Amino acid sequence: MTTITNPVIPGFNPDPSIIRVGDAYYIATSTFEWFPGICLYKSYDLKNWQRIAYPLNRKSQLNMIGNPDSGGIYAPCLSHDGGRFYLIFTDVKNVAGRFWDTNNYMVTTDDIEGEWSEPVYLHSRGIDPSLFHHSDGTKWLVSMEMSHMDGGEPGFPKWNGIIIQQYDEQTKKLVGECRKIYAGSTLGITEGPHIYEINGWFYLLTAEGGTFYNHGVTIARSRHLFGPYETDPVGQMMTSRYDCRLPLQRVGHADLFENSIGEWFIVHLCGRPLPSKGRSPMGRETAIQQVYWSDDGWLRLVNGKTTPEMTVHTQLEERAWPAPPVRDEFDSPTLPLHYQSLRIPLSEDMCTLDERKGWLRLRGHESLSSHHYQSLVARRQTDFAFTAQTCVDFNPRSFQQMAGLVCFYDTTNYIYLYLSCDESGERTVNLMVNDLNRFSMLTGEGIKIAREGYVYLRVNVQDDRANYYYSLDEETWIPVGDYVEYSKLSDEYFKERGIERFTGAFVGMCCQDFTGEHRYADFDYFHYAANNR
Repeated sequence: MTTITNPVIPGFNPDPSIIRVGDAYYIATSTFEWFPGICLYKSYDLKNWQRIAYPLNRKSQLNMIGNPDSGGIYAPCLSHDGGRFYLIFTDVKNVAGRFWDTNNYMVTTDDIEGEWSEPVYLHSRGIDPSLFHHSDGTKWLVSMEMSHMDGGEPGFPKWNGIIIQQYDEQTKKLVGECRKIYAGSTLGITEGPHIYEINGWFYLLTAEGGTFYNHGVTIARSRHLFGPYETDPVGQMMTSRYDCRLPLQRVGHADLFENSIGEWFIVHLCGRPLPSKGRSPMGRETAIQQVYWSDDGWLRLVNGKTTPEMTVHTQLEERAWPAPPVRDEFDSPTLPLHYQSLRIPLSEDMCTLDERKGWLRLRGHESLSSHHYQSLVARRQTDFAFTAQTCVDFNPRSFQQMAGLVCFYDTTNYIYLYLSCDESGERTVNLMVNDLNRFSMLTGEGIKIAREGYVYLRVNVQDDRANYYYSLDEETWIPVGDYVEYSKLSDEYFKERGIERFTGAFVGMCCQDFTGEHRYADFDYFHYAANNR
């Protein structure tokens, strides 16, 4: 027996979609404005998962320049039929008021770890599209529908129910009538649909209640694809909204599968809030629960409850992956897969590993508040307590040139430890906090250091406390400012202020230059390691 501890994919990895092909399991998760698009993970035991690819890795497939914060890739659906892999996804271009621009596409491949096709446009009716492969050979696109008419949350479109339309693989178009098949339960905000054909029933699995603390998983069923669908009599077959003490909160947006030995599971998103704050800097993560079919044909958790467990079990034999290094030395021709950039792929004139062997070179472009061209590479925070550290070689000639270590939620919310210089040309270490576009320079005009030489930058995060340091010799570490309230890098911090955001905290390296010179910074390594709490 293998014991699985949740979340199985920690850090910002929401909206999991899962398939089994042979003895391998694959999960796709949302990436929002981060590029490349869609994280793809592989496992043989449901416990140990390794990131293997990003299917949307070319600008011709995904161009998010100008996309809003928490726009971009929502809720991919991964499926497999006839030897071909299918990915359906949304690229959200606008989330302003009642009109969201939600463009839905499909890409395909015969090699899941290889290159994927150019995207086929489907529709822009709503988010969370999925592809249902009917036993009769037809294919159907299922999604939620948005409406700008009255009836939704203030300032938002109305979540108008679940719709379905046939997809013609020959013409690569949707054909026939688009029908509404399910209005949702009384909980409402019905989204994240997946359809399964099991034992003569069509089961419709949905997410409801919104993706915060009222979130839940609702299942409905019908003898006919177009309904009518009967809602599960228990309401939500899984939710955490009745118990704020549960370590896994915000559970919802699930996908159902049977493993190779006949065990049934769902994967789902969840959040792990800090107990003192109720905020989740790591965003929405991926967890797994074992389920079974009741005598009357409904899906139930094996724990006999409607709340998730931190640990579940499988009879699959454990097959672990090699542990990833905690330090990236930048000695390979490509960046490790855990790094992403914002909105677009970074060109060689923005980011290169070739110009100085063993170093990552970033050339300064636009600010950390830009939605267009940022020279930034970052990785997910995956632990409540961690240390991140880098060595930077950077000789600015203007206060408008900056480079360093950033803890980043989005363009309105980040903490930046960086090198620059003052107006007399003295090089400085600086700590900037952007708190919903309210800027604080915690080091005033900066801490003056020598004009040349390597500088080591470090952040130590312990739950809600972030402490920043610099060193000139990697031995003596000098504090920079006081601690910073780190949990502000979270969805919930925005939600407390009536703003909807859906991502999670990243930590990484960046460089800016507003002078037009595109001055570069070189980074010798990047270290990320979990700390004992």
